[in-house]
Amino acid sequence: MKKYFMMAALLMDTMAFVACNDDEVKPDNGGDDDSQPALVSVEQIIDGCMDIANEVGNAKIGDPLDLWNNGEQEKALYAVESWYSWHSREDYSNNILSIRNAFYGTRNGKMAASSLATLLKGNNEGLYQAVDDAIQKAYQAILNIPAPFRNNINAPQVTSAVEACNELEETLKSLKAYLQRNDAMNSDEVLQPVLVTYVNDVVLPTYKELMEKNAALHEAAKAFATAPSDENFQKCCNAWLEARTPWETSEAFLFGPVDALGLDPNMDSWPLDQEAIVNILNSGEFDNMVWGDGDDDETIEAKQGVRGFHTMEFLIFKDGKARTVNGGTSTDAANLDYTAANAQSWGNYMVQVGKLLQQDATELYNAWTKSYEGGKAYKDLFLSHELDDDDEEE
Repeated sequence: MKKYFMMAALLMDTMAFVACNDDEVKPDNGGDDDSQPALVSVEQIIDGCMDIANEVGNAKIGDPLDLWNNGEQEKALYAVESWYSWHSREDYSNNILSIRNAFYGTRNGKMAASSLATLLKGNNEGLYQAVDDAIQKAYQAILNIPAPFRNNINAPQVTSAVEACNELEETLKSLKAYLQRNDAMNSDEVLQPVLVTYVNDVVLPTYKELMEKNAALHEAAKAFATAPSDENFQKCCNAWLEARTPWETSEAFLFGPVDALGLDPNMDSWPLDQEAIVNILNSGEFDNMVWGDGDDDETIEAKQGVRGFHTMEFLIFKDGKARTVNGGTSTDAANLDYTAANAQSWGNYMVQVGKLLQQDATELYNAWTKSYEGGKAYKDLFLSHELDDDDEEE
């Protein structure tokens, strides 16, 4: 095991090379006596990774499997997220990449000099290897599930994926505990560069891409509404897939603005209320997607269930492929087709969903980079460890 001061020196050296541009921020250790240590923010990173590992294993994959094993096959099918596009395995594996990115401090699969991975590798090679192996194992186990997941819920590879995700969560718990008890590693001096890299090279670029890709999705929806065609349906599907990736690779950091401002359920509520979607299509009352501060929880959840990525997915995909303008005549909610009768409303609905996705993604990026709830940018709060109790995990 390498001595900790060698790694600390390396990490401090790398701070000098952190560049500053519109997306990057310099380290801020605060200045108040009441400022919390960098360990609090690092724990937030690890907690986010643990949360998504648990969600992928026990909810996204585990819930459909449990329903299937309990004889509720139809419910199991509808419990599978992203089944309209048959993109479930890719979504879930991208969730695991969000953990890798947080651990490595990069988005390209390489380890940053100032990262949890590099820090851990220099102090506890065995634990580093355990975490790295668990990430790779969970990622591959998900992709080992036969495609599409919706048609293979009871495949043996599904159980293996659940187990791999649970193992990853437990390994991350060990990482958190190790940092908490290792005073040589959990000082501000050692951890602050890790936080700077994490924010500058993982969080901000991911959210910037999310904003840009959702703007492109909105434009694709507008182009379809103006000129409906099979080609433009396909372009919407391609734009959705591109916008979906930065969202799924952000799910290891579903804390701060994305949580407090309701942007996660705005953009990613599942399952959908397909009957409510049909009602909106028939009525053209798109205000039913927008909620306000005075709405109760039930009303908010109902409105979030008819917007976001999965509503757009429902409108542009069917059975894993792009819809077509002459795709059929079904009016059943579960198998609804785009028809001449609903064409105008359908296109308008796509535009409205795309607009809200773009707005939510922009609000999220601005909250991190400009101002959060009328105050400092969240990046500054995070780097100076000014986290509210609601932002911290118990």
